[in-house]
Amino acid sequence: MTPYNLMLVLSSKDNLSDWIAFAERLLPPGGEVHLRGMVTVEADKSLSEGALPARVWRESFRAAALAHPAIHDEVQVYVDYQPFQRIINELQDHHFDFLLIEWGALSTTVGGVPFEDVLRLTACDVALVIGMPMIADASQVLLSLRGGPNLSLGTRVAGALAGTGNTTLFHAVARGKIAPDLEVVMRTHPYITRTVTAVSDFAAGIVREAAAHDVIVMGAGFHRLSNTSARPTIFHEVFERTHKPIVLVHAARQEALEFHVPMLAYKPDESLSNRVDRWFAENTFHSSEFDDVRALVALKEKQGVTVSVALPALNEEETVATVIRTIKTALMDDVPLIDEIVLIDSRSTDRTVAIAQACGVPTYVHQEVLVDEVGTHAGKGEALWKSLYVTKGDIIAWIDTDISNIHPRFIYGLLGPLLRYPRLQYVKGFYARPIEVGGKLQAYGGGRVTELVARPFFNLFYPELSGIVQPLAGEYAGRRRALEQVPFFSGYGVETGLLIDLLDRFGLDSIAQSDLEVRVHHNQPLVSLSKMSFAILQVFLARLESRTGAGLLSHANRSMKLVVQEEDRFALDIAEVGDYERSPMINVPAYAQRYGT
Repeated sequence: MTPYNLMLVLSSKDNLSDWIAFAERLLPPGGEVHLRGMVTVEADKSLSEGALPARVWRESFRAAALAHPAIHDEVQVYVDYQPFQRIINELQDHHFDFLLIEWGALSTTVGGVPFEDVLRLTACDVALVIGMPMIADASQVLLSLRGGPNLSLGTRVAGALAGTGNTTLFHAVARGKIAPDLEVVMRTHPYITRTVTAVSDFAAGIVREAAAHDVIVMGAGFHRLSNTSARPTIFHEVFERTHKPIVLVHAARQEALEFHVPMLAYKPDESLSNRVDRWFAENTFHSSEFDDVRALVALKEKQGVTVSVALPALNEEETVATVIRTIKTALMDDVPLIDEIVLIDSRSTDRTVAIAQACGVPTYVHQEVLVDEVGTHAGKGEALWKSLYVTKGDIIAWIDTDISNIHPRFIYGLLGPLLRYPRLQYVKGFYARPIEVGGKLQAYGGGRVTELVARPFFNLFYPELSGIVQPLAGEYAGRRRALEQVPFFSGYGVETGLLIDLLDRFGLDSIAQSDLEVRVHHNQPLVSLSKMSFAILQVFLARLESRTGAGLLSHANRSMKLVVQEEDRFALDIAEVGDYERSPMINVPAYAQRYGT
């Protein structure tokens, strides 16, 4: 049975507990509250300016969700010039029964959307609230209805507000006689202790009665909208003359009147730049948002998913033990967030494998995995691709084993968004030189290849991904069902290829990024970075070739001249640099047999 779903839409973080308490009083048993926040960005600013406010919203929501079991796991903060339009889009894609909205200030719009469209384009019960601080203490409610379109909804909202207090029913009629349906209301709702009938000057009558009440509930069907303004005229007059908190209700199924609210498509075109800016603001997280590991475990168990961590390694004996022990102790032994840790080695010549085995971690040499079925290639990407076969989890996280400042956040910072937001398929980590913002370290800037090659090329040819802070970062996580469906490049180009292919297959909104703060590791020499850049550029050319049909890569030179300047040698060396593109793992028969795909 589908639960009753109430969406609570807030435009400020004030009085959050009061809002949730009100929403819970409107819920039937077993109902769920879905929290949504609206960050409105000024028209002359980039939507990416909403990233930090959105993070603060999410932190507030997370704390509220822990205290209120009725709150649904997935909360969402929309960043936009007209954020309520995003609410309308969600309502069209998913079923909701009730929409409770904070109307921050009386105006012609709600979250940038004209007031009339808020009612016209939402096919569920709606309550718009202005003045929440006073509503929290309301006990005397004035219910203003004409008896038809919003009768049941209005009485329900008034009852949730009044609690053990009293409600006065203000009824507007043409002939001064209370309607039969209101007599039924009086008998079935004992908290309505008094009725007032008005035949003219409705606004003055409401203002007069409001003096003895804490809050006013008004039906949207009662108030004709002006031909020259989207503001409901009587509602506006009442608010201006009373300054009382008001709830304006609009029922999805209008009673006594033949009235249909169409569900119209209302998704206007927008610029690519705005879309990327919004993605940056809404899908950029910070690892600190997910540091309540036990809450993540609860989400994992509720969803019935398992988590694997695969550690690619090549000669990392100095750091591999600390990486394994830190993660295993904090996230597997102390709290069971991780179900499995494996080391996927690339034929290390030092003690890397022996150290990992001594730590109690299963180890695999990627050159020996599936070798009879598909052969083998050199490179980290090959190791990651084959780790899909040797791991068991529904979610797989990869982190490099050369991190000298390893911390559990490198894992929970990646897993948190996937567990909290089922719409996400892939999460990239980012980190760099630290700066302090709001008392917290923030990652800033990328590596040399990132800033000089990867990000410029993403901006040129895949601008949807231009908001990725560190596309070449070695820490990321994804859902198996997504990762098994995309190709993997065998070497340096694996991160670039994954981003492009996941974008093409699942869309930008399926990708997120998480700030892991500070990462300390050994910097590679410039000649290694040059070879990395050469391989990454080939991946861009390969994907552009697929997109345009132009034979770009087929005419490219795959060998690279490397300048050697040593004490006794000055010459050119030739290196063959290029990645092999692995087919999606789901196409490998042995994998399909193992996982039943």
